[in-house]
Amino acid sequence: MVKRAVYQVKGDTGDWEVVMGLEVHAQIASKSKLFSGASTQFGAEPNENVSLVDAAMPGMLPVINAFCVEQAVRTGLGLNAQINKMSRFDRKNYFYPDLPQGYQISQFEFPIVGEGVIEVDVEPSHGDAAYTFPVRIERLHMEQDAGKSIHDLIDDATCVDLNRCGVALMEIVSKPDIRTPLEAAAYVKKLKSIVVALGTCDGDMEKGNLRADVNVSVCRPGGYAKFRETGDFGHLGTRREIKNMNSFRFIQAAIEYEAHEQVRVIEAGGKVNQETILFDADRGETRPMRSKEDAHDYRYFPDPDLLPLIIDDAYIAGIKATLPELPDQKRARFEADYGLSRYDAGVLTADAEGAAFYETVAKGRDAKLAANWVTQELFGYLNKSDLELSGSPVSAVQLGGLIDLISSDVISGKIAKDVFVRMIAGEGDPGDIVEAHGLKQVTDTGAIAAVVDEIIAANPDQAAAVKDKPKTIGWFVGQVMKASGGKANPQAVNKILREKLGL
Repeated sequence: MVKRAVYQVKGDTGDWEVVMGLEVHAQIASKSKLFSGASTQFGAEPNENVSLVDAAMPGMLPVINAFCVEQAVRTGLGLNAQINKMSRFDRKNYFYPDLPQGYQISQFEFPIVGEGVIEVDVEPSHGDAAYTFPVRIERLHMEQDAGKSIHDLIDDATCVDLNRCGVALMEIVSKPDIRTPLEAAAYVKKLKSIVVALGTCDGDMEKGNLRADVNVSVCRPGGYAKFRETGDFGHLGTRREIKNMNSFRFIQAAIEYEAHEQVRVIEAGGKVNQETILFDADRGETRPMRSKEDAHDYRYFPDPDLLPLIIDDAYIAGIKATLPELPDQKRARFEADYGLSRYDAGVLTADAEGAAFYETVAKGRDAKLAANWVTQELFGYLNKSDLELSGSPVSAVQLGGLIDLISSDVISGKIAKDVFVRMIAGEGDPGDIVEAHGLKQVTDTGAIAAVVDEIIAANPDQAAAVKDKPKTIGWFVGQVMKASGGKANPQAVNKILREKLGL
């Protein structure tokens, strides 16, 4: 079993550990809002998608969107969580200019989804091994989103766009089980893969359709273990909440900065205040937004305009019967059907698009070779270029064609990398590139043997010494490949060299 990582901050007075819990807001994939029929279309003109309910006009009553309820239950099942057959909507009271009602309709005491657990895969980092760890889900509740305040459109004034007001959100709250910045990013990635596979949220972080609030606290080593043993949050230290994180990279950067900042404050004799903070990506630092309220500050009470939400076993079973293949199930199938390692299968099934891409590449081909080309060459290029798979210059069909050329010995693996670079540059299909540049590998054993004879004749001392040091045959292989312009078949080169050198 691989040991789980713990992120430590070295302070002047000793080591500190970091503990995190996340609140992930996922916008429900619905064409209309949670309590009104107004459109949720992104990109509309300001205040175009606003009903009288959203604007809190007098006498307007909310009506629950049944489809949103179904999507929340569907997500809860995907999180292996308890579905509560009775839930209730509450009014969360606070004032903000983009909240016309003066309260947010949410769920507090009785959420629609209770406790669950998901397994999160952490990719290798800095030579560390990959590992998997569980994150306990505390709850999932539905709530309406607020509007948007725009501060830089008019000097000395704030504009309010209510298009987003009333849009249905699922808030997925974790227990404080996350110990490193990398784990936090991996957890959000896993949640994204689940909701996208379910179709309950499109996972578009750039539009804010999936965003995370990260609660960060620091404690001395052993504090987390004491918390797990006693349930006493006092062992974890005071938390600060980093709001609205919509980038995996920024999530990690914000946590790293915030952890060091909390240690600096404590060791300087100060006190970490429970507050809401923002991450300034340009400066790479966090800054206070407002003091963090406790539940009693919001004065929650049941919404008198909405009856408790009652669902039954048949309703839940009906939704469960329609669940698609989820990431964990797909990963297990990739391991069994394609013979892939857990890590490679996890990378390939992290999102539905990547899994479908791989299955197109692997169909009828060497599955492990296909996995190597997708995860290492293609994904490596996309990550380096900060591109999504949808923006890949190489299609699944083209990559499959490249693998066919390798498998049929038309080109070697080394030449294939050169062809791949040319494919990225837009030179076309792999077969056309090989023909245009004369990149077919030499498989004529007679031609290869002639080159081998020349190299051995020109280097008699090395040829004599290789019998005592068989590993030095690699030097001869390199010379033959160089003389052939990298086109000689490597397996044929090795075989002929061994014959000629008497190995």
